[in-house]
Amino acid sequence: MTHILVTGAAGFIGSALVAALAARGDRVTGIDVTVGPALARIAAAHPEVSAHVCEITEWAALAEVIRQDVPDAVVHCAAVVGVPASVLSPHRTFDVNIGGSLTLFEAARLFGIRRIVHMSSEETYGEFQAERIDESHPQNPVLAYGISKLAVEHLGRTFATLYGLEVIHLRTCWVYGPGLPRARVPKTFVDAAVEGRPFHLPWGAAMAVDHTYIDDVVSGVIGALDHPAHPHDVYNLGSGGAPTLAEIVAVIKEIVPDADISAGDGPFEHGLSGASVPAVRKGALNVDRARTVFGYVPRFDIRAGLRAYIAAVRAGEPTA
Repeated sequence: MTHILVTGAAGFIGSALVAALAARGDRVTGIDVTVGPALARIAAAHPEVSAHVCEITEWAALAEVIRQDVPDAVVHCAAVVGVPASVLSPHRTFDVNIGGSLTLFEAARLFGIRRIVHMSSEETYGEFQAERIDESHPQNPVLAYGISKLAVEHLGRTFATLYGLEVIHLRTCWVYGPGLPRARVPKTFVDAAVEGRPFHLPWGAAMAVDHTYIDDVVSGVIGALDHPAHPHDVYNLGSGGAPTLAEIVAVIKEIVPDADISAGDGPFEHGLSGASVPAVRKGALNVDRARTVFGYVPRFDIRAGLRAYIAAVRAGEPTA
């Protein structure tokens, strides 16, 4: 039985990953700043899952959790996530994303942990220079979230060079599905459609993004975690496609015919309290490297993902 430490285990990706690891028989230690409902349900159902309140930036707390039960590997999901949160709180973003990662890497070094899988982001690329990009695309992040994630990637390489710690970075993109806690697309469209209320985004119809279903991300993380020898330290994890918001609206209307939803013209903007931030150009992630190395094959294009998401919401599936 493999023992995996998951940071950010109460979050959207973290809790889905803990559930999948427990379901296949792994022993899991989950840490987060709070034990949310999703992680609490998983821990109650699986005796091999232990949940701990632990601030990743606090060395003493993190070191004690690891010292008591040293894991075989770590999946690092803990972060201040997304553009809006990082714009509103850049200091906190850097403290958690960079400082917390540095604390984790140092603890892994001292306690002899050899592999960390880090959840990175397409935001490290900045403006996409093509409709579909691979891992060699230039990294020019423009906002705090992407900048912090790129810094963590570089720190991982530092620890690999100096101490032999293997840090594998998985660049995900606009992950969605049941349990998504943030009010962003496609959640905003899906919730409105299922609840029978109107939702009209005033902009962004032409915005093309690689929306990636949560089950595909979890599958990719586990594939990277299990692979015995990685020839690369970074992989894209996406769907391989980039539907526009207009196309997403059309698919949801196919599934929920009386949905009163729409997206207007104009550049997509990240909505903030009293302000908005224009999104950089996005596109699709080329996932050929992950497919070749550890067999990652996304199962959900946007139509299949939205069908699964809407079915889960209609069924009242618990959220994070």
